[in-house]
Amino acid sequence: MNRRRFLTLSSSALTGAALADAAEELVRLAVIGLGGRGHELMRIFARIPNVEIGAVVDPDGNRAQKAAQWVLENTGKRVRVESDMRRVFEDPSIRAVIIATTNHWHALAAIWAMQAGKDVYLEKPASHNVFEGEQLVTAARKYGRIVQGGTQRRSMGRFRQAVQLLHEGTIGEIYLAKWFFPGRRDSIGFKPSEPPPAWLNWDLWLGPAPEQPYHGNLVHYNWHWFWDFGNGELGNNGIHLVDISRWGMKKELPVKIHSWGGRFGYEDQGQTPNTQTVLWQYDDGTAILGEIRGLYTPEPMSWDFFGTKGHLHIFEDGRFEITLGRNQKPESPLAPWPDASHYANFIEAVRRRDPSVLNAEIRETYLSAALCHLGNIAYRLGRELRFDPARGRFIDDPEADRLLTRAYRSPYVVPAIQ
Repeated sequence: MNRRRFLTLSSSALTGAALADAAEELVRLAVIGLGGRGHELMRIFARIPNVEIGAVVDPDGNRAQKAAQWVLENTGKRVRVESDMRRVFEDPSIRAVIIATTNHWHALAAIWAMQAGKDVYLEKPASHNVFEGEQLVTAARKYGRIVQGGTQRRSMGRFRQAVQLLHEGTIGEIYLAKWFFPGRRDSIGFKPSEPPPAWLNWDLWLGPAPEQPYHGNLVHYNWHWFWDFGNGELGNNGIHLVDISRWGMKKELPVKIHSWGGRFGYEDQGQTPNTQTVLWQYDDGTAILGEIRGLYTPEPMSWDFFGTKGHLHIFEDGRFEITLGRNQKPESPLAPWPDASHYANFIEAVRRRDPSVLNAEIRETYLSAALCHLGNIAYRLGRELRFDPARGRFIDDPEADRLLTRAYRSPYVVPAIQ
């Protein structure tokens, strides 16, 4: 064997051994935000081989203690319990963080984590406004971090299969994607202002949001329907439908946005629409049309893609059927692709130090969230908006530009990453 061949084989063997070692490497996580979704993510990640929950964080002390007890009972490990995430970012044993906080905390928590050298799994919508999403992407690049967005349908086999068929031109050139989401939300009523409960650190819960009194419609779930903290149903569930639509059409930011809707059927404390239609138009004339119906409807969640050769319909569970030509019988693929674990995908990318492994790298989640934010701005201003994707700003519209970001409450300020 010549020396070059020996060195090549030796290098290959070492690379293989290094990859094997990386696959076995322990990854210790902190889970930040322990509501329903955060607790679910904690359980999922705890089942991944060689992944350990090392800390749990929530300004609600009851939630944090409940999560710590679950980890102890199910893994035999005692975890660090904190109300302030900054203390966990200082812990060198924590390699990555899972962020499932309120929307208004998503970006700042993730940026702080990246600045501390942590990788991030970040729940949707990943940002509270467009500016925050831009800073997330810039921070991930500047600090060299692995950041996965919580748009998990990108790891589901049927959606991946459907999107590949769209990208292969199966229904021709796509001119319209249309989606529907049945919110089915009841009135949240009115809750009076009162002192925050003893188990809640109200200052930490507020974080970047303006100072204001506590009331029971904020803690815990109904914050989604208040502009200071949430992004309505469009940012709550609509982002999943926007994400698949944008992915299937290979689109990024639009040039025109129009939105109609309202909070119909009742009067309550909520601010965001329970019913909303948004049209995002692109510079080539193609468009995405989304509809959220928050009252009574029999229709299930769905996606439709319309092309020059046919139509592709995706059902709520990811099954899909294709109709080609005019008045033809729909056809469904016989062998759906298997699902991948969106969460194991993140851990693999962390171990390999390779963001290209990610199924939902943060830039993709930022773009889908940005469409939601733009749709909400159009709704709040009550008029069609023109947007310049290259500049990331509206065209001659300072009123709309102001809603691309927010005034931050010190010291909880999302930085402009240079």
